[in-house]
Amino acid sequence: MKKIVVKIGSSVIAPCGRLDRALVRAIVKDILKAEHDGAKIILVSSGAIASGLNSLGLKKKPQEIHSLMAISAFGQIILMDAFNEQFRKCERRCAQILLTWEDFDSRRRFMNIRKTIDKLLEMGIVPIVNENDVISCEEIRFGDNDRISALLADLVGAQQLIILSDVEGLLEGKDVVKEVVKIDSKIASLVKTKGKTHTSGGMATKLEAAKITSACGIRTTIAYGRKKDIISRIAGGDRIGTLFLPAEKKDKARKRWIASKMMRGVIYIDSGAGEALLYKGKSLLNVGIFRIEGLFKKGDAVRVADQEGNILGRGIVQYSYQELKTSAGKKLGKEVIHRDDFIKAGQGYC
Repeated sequence: MKKIVVKIGSSVIAPCGRLDRALVRAIVKDILKAEHDGAKIILVSSGAIASGLNSLGLKKKPQEIHSLMAISAFGQIILMDAFNEQFRKCERRCAQILLTWEDFDSRRRFMNIRKTIDKLLEMGIVPIVNENDVISCEEIRFGDNDRISALLADLVGAQQLIILSDVEGLLEGKDVVKEVVKIDSKIASLVKTKGKTHTSGGMATKLEAAKITSACGIRTTIAYGRKKDIISRIAGGDRIGTLFLPAEKKDKARKRWIASKMMRGVIYIDSGAGEALLYKGKSLLNVGIFRIEGLFKKGDAVRVADQEGNILGRGIVQYSYQELKTSAGKKLGKEVIHRDDFIKAGQGYC
């Protein structure tokens, strides 16, 4: 089964804050065309906040976070009604799945999401995923759906991620960068920022998504989302927009899951502990810790930094913030971060 995750940005599906129902109809037909050609599509659609703003007659997003949550709750129904109507006209069904970054924190919840999506695909139902903005205020402020789409692509074992945007791809001047082997400082420098009244995200979050999928062995394409049959054409092998190639070496599944977890704090370690962790394949013991930040608990993911604040990597802690705080100067019975639960910053996640 060839799985493809397709992410549609608010600027594509709701330009100027107004849901484009004609485009929704075209997207649904294009998804079904791609499925007819042998792909299974998981759709990640933004547009709830933009739809809510337009329906309520608001010109721009309010700054107050609970107002945004309320608008998202209202707009989500409008967005899903539009998709449901078009799928029903094509004698197909769709299902709504609302996620937050926290859903990737728990291994059990992580696997439940995958099994549920697989079952929907088996039943011939197209999953439509969105961030649960009603309870996830950080996603409203920072992430949009780009990061969620990348994590989801890895979670479901997709072969490809297609990010549909309001630009032709990653631009270098006026030219589209056709292919990216590695997202380095030169590629990152091509990102331009601009103010948006109805959307969030931008090319920076799309590059972050492409970096995640590359480490997972997944091809990613960023392309203009209003082109005719854009999904089925890319799924069929057409080179449109910017293609980000997967890394030659795919990281292990557990480390990719660790990379998907939200960071709950920072552990600062001395040079000896840093050398042992980075170069000798050792685990992190509490004797090498000189400062901690964040109210994390056992099983949470934290950043690991040196004494100057440079990020060395990230890992899963075996003790809570309070346990580490009260055990200063004492040797604990087990590792704070086991070597198998640590990812070096050089692996592209930090």
